[in-house]
Amino acid sequence: MEINDIISSGLLELYAAGIASEQEAAQVQQWVAQYPAVADELDQIVAGLDMYASLTAIKPNAAVKEKVFARINDQERARVIALPAAKENDNFKTVAISSAWKNAAAAAVVLLIGSAAFNIVQFNSNNKIGKELEQQKEMVSNLQEQRKEMNDNWQIVQSKYSQPVTVNGLDVSPDAQAKVFWMKNTGDVYVDPSNLPEAPEGKQYELWAIVDGAPVNAGIIITTKKGVSYNIQKMKSFGKVQAFAVSMENLSTKPAEKPGVVMAVGKM
Repeated sequence: MEINDIISSGLLELYAAGIASEQEAAQVQQWVAQYPAVADELDQIVAGLDMYASLTAIKPNAAVKEKVFARINDQERARVIALPAAKENDNFKTVAISSAWKNAAAAAVVLLIGSAAFNIVQFNSNNKIGKELEQQKEMVSNLQEQRKEMNDNWQIVQSKYSQPVTVNGLDVSPDAQAKVFWMKNTGDVYVDPSNLPEAPEGKQYELWAIVDGAPVNAGIIITTKKGVSYNIQKMKSFGKVQAFAVSMENLSTKPAEKPGVVMAVGKM
């Protein structure tokens, strides 16, 4: 058999891919021992497969490595067929391979590699599409939430029962301003803190209602939500209010009992 026929037979690719039968593997090993050109060709095929594997490799979960090594330890070592070195006068029996088989063998390896590449591309593509879909879903959800908030805020501002109160900054903070909406029919209180300066680190704003001449805490004012300036938020309800005030307090999850530094005041 000619060397070119051996190289084009497809058996070298099957052997390198590890899917050759025992008889085919023995035949390849004989050719490798007999013909240096065949040995070089096999080395190039193996190197090509290794390069392809390294370029398209996906790092498996750490648990996979443990399972693989556990399986290897439980199995016997694979049997290696030792072949004597070829001598000049040795006569090797070669197996004739039809052109159809050559083409089929070569096609099998190409399909194997192509299938692996396709699966990897599909895996990466599906992961990318999945992430993009999740991002799109989150974006739509945020937009729907913002739209609902805008509609709710508009209903409060435009309500015939809404009495707006502008809370203006005092000398300690002249730029501080907030808008309070007191609902005449229910006593509900809403505050728009969008014009309040950003609170210093470790501090927070709190709303106070002046009821019968005494300050009553109406709740902690949230100035931002998900990194975006917060608009109108519901506070504690009051049936009768004389004025509103905004104070600066130490950061806490519990509203203060008495106002700290009063930043702004607005009368009804």
